[in-house]
Amino acid sequence: MDVKELELQLDDFDRARRQEALAMLWQAALRGEITLPARSGSVNLHAHTFFSYNAYGYSPSKFAWLARKAGLLAAGIVDFDVLDGVDEFLEAGELIGLRTCASIESRVYVPEFATLVINSPGEPGVAYHMGVGFPRATTHPFLSKMRSAAQTRTRGMIKRVNRFLDPVRIDFDRDVAPLSPNGNVTERHLCEAYERQAIAVFADPARRAKFWKERLGDAPDDSAKLRALIRAKTMKKGGVGYVAPDKGSFPEIAQMNRFVIEAGAIPTIAWLDGLSDGERRMDEYIDTAMASGAAALNVIPDCNYTPGSPSDKAKNLHGVVSLAERRGFPVVAGTEMNTYGQKFVDSFDSTDLKPLAPTFARSAYIVYAHTVLRRELGVGYLGQWAEANFTSVATKNDFFFAVGRALQPGKDMLVGADADASPRQLLNMLG
Repeated sequence: MDVKELELQLDDFDRARRQEALAMLWQAALRGEITLPARSGSVNLHAHTFFSYNAYGYSPSKFAWLARKAGLLAAGIVDFDVLDGVDEFLEAGELIGLRTCASIESRVYVPEFATLVINSPGEPGVAYHMGVGFPRATTHPFLSKMRSAAQTRTRGMIKRVNRFLDPVRIDFDRDVAPLSPNGNVTERHLCEAYERQAIAVFADPARRAKFWKERLGDAPDDSAKLRALIRAKTMKKGGVGYVAPDKGSFPEIAQMNRFVIEAGAIPTIAWLDGLSDGERRMDEYIDTAMASGAAALNVIPDCNYTPGSPSDKAKNLHGVVSLAERRGFPVVAGTEMNTYGQKFVDSFDSTDLKPLAPTFARSAYIVYAHTVLRRELGVGYLGQWAEANFTSVATKNDFFFAVGRALQPGKDMLVGADADASPRQLLNMLG
């Protein structure tokens, strides 16, 4: 058995081949041929997969396996506008004994903050927003609308950028859609496609470098830097492909929250670095998001500040985590992995993050417990069952934390339980 070959197979676009490879790797681990470490207290609950964009091409199965090999306490995936990887990732976690959760990320319009930049740079009223802890994939109409709107925006961007980069032109169906298993593409896929097409058009490196320098002002030798430059110069604000969003470009935050709740997940506020006008009014923003159901916060620590350096961003991170704790919000943390060089897991042993690590771990247990209870019993962190059984957010968090610690992935510990079980009954079942 070639472990490296099987790990490469985990990124195959054919799900059956991914499942085969993961099963073989796990059997090898059970036989002692692969040594897996004891679990640490580290988590990464915000890794994108190849269903939207992962800089290393990781599938849900691949990320689950690598998280288990790294000894993570818990792992979570998130993709833009789709839930295509949810079932695969949760099933992988059950197979290999990994606590998992699955999320979605998109952009929304926040009417109350229409004049303020929130966490989407240069775009007032627009915010990245999430749903965390989906129990399974869904065919909810809201998803179809998100996918369709995203594809329309992408096709329009390609037309505008093609005119600017001519003769380096790409076609959505031929050059871009095949880069993602289900054709859900992002700006980063476009950058990869343009880089490939430039190589096809200008086989000579010198001519190719001249072309990029003429169009972009520079021609980095490093592929990651070139793709980042293509994106910055042609697709972000000020670029030829960019069109400023308006009120109708994205669903309103209340609409997305409603979808997330109906699909059994937790509406979650995404936080950047606390430097925008909108994020300086975080108390007010949380109130606004909570009004339509938001109940958790997502942070991406290492991506948004340099550990150990004097920076308001580290101070802001501690501040927003404290604010979330006062509100009773679980805090979902992780690295995106949609850009080369991003870490597999945040530096939880750093001076800045070490004090926050217990909060991130506790929150991971909470979200994992929600995922399992929602998947197995149809009850979870939000909804009628939670409202009927908990008198405060604090007692609810204590319960889900205890359940998350007690549950063992891959072991059916809820046999005989149903949606009428009380929190005490469930805890008694789990020992």
